[in-house]
Amino acid sequence: MKRKSVHPNYSMCVQPAFIIGTHNEDGSDNFAPITWVSATCQEGNKYLLVISMFGTKRTKLNVIRTGLFSANLVSREMLPLMDYFGSKHAKDGKKNDLSYGVSRGEVLDVPTLDESPWVYECEVAKAVETGDSTTFFCHIRNIQMDETLCPKDIFDIDLTVLDPVIYSGKYHSLGKMLGEIGDFCK
Repeated sequence: MKRKSVHPNYSMCVQPAFIIGTHNEDGSDNFAPITWVSATCQEGNKYLLVISMFGTKRTKLNVIRTGLFSANLVSREMLPLMDYFGSKHAKDGKKNDLSYGVSRGEVLDVPTLDESPWVYECEVAKAVETGDSTTFFCHIRNIQMDETLCPKDIFDIDLTVLDPVIYSGKYHSLGKMLGEIGDFCK
C-alpha cells in the first residue's frame, strides 16, 4: 500500500454515535447527539466512559450542573432521531416534533431512549477543560442492553446485533463480524 501525507484537518476519527440524555433545570428531558465517546480503564476491571463536548450546548451545561447523563447508543434504526436531535437546538424550544419513547434509568435519575439497544447510565468522576471542549471521565453506574444479547463475557458483544451508527464526518454502519483476537495469526 502506498500512502501520501495530507493536512491534519483530515484527522479521520471513527466514532460510535450516542444520544446523550440529561435533565434541564426545569426537570424536562434533553437529548443531543455526541460522537466523541470512548472508554478508558480506571483500575482493575473498572472502566470509565470518556465523553467530550464542545461549546456551550445545553447538554454540556446540564452535565456540568448535575454530573449525570445517559449515553444511548444509536442504532441504524435510530438515525432519523439522531439527525433530528442534531438539527434542532434546545434554544429553539422543546424537541418534540418527532415521536420517541423516554424512560428513566434503572440506577440513576437520567432520561433514557426506549429505542436504544445499549444505554450507559453515567456519573461524572472528573472533567478536564481543553479550550472550548470539556472531557468528562465517568463512572458507569449501570448498563442496559438489548435482551436478545447473551454475551459469554465482556468481549462477546455482537455489534452486528446492536447495528450501531458510526460517524466520521458522515454516517456509516458496520458490515459483518470478522472474527476474534488470535483468529488471523494462526
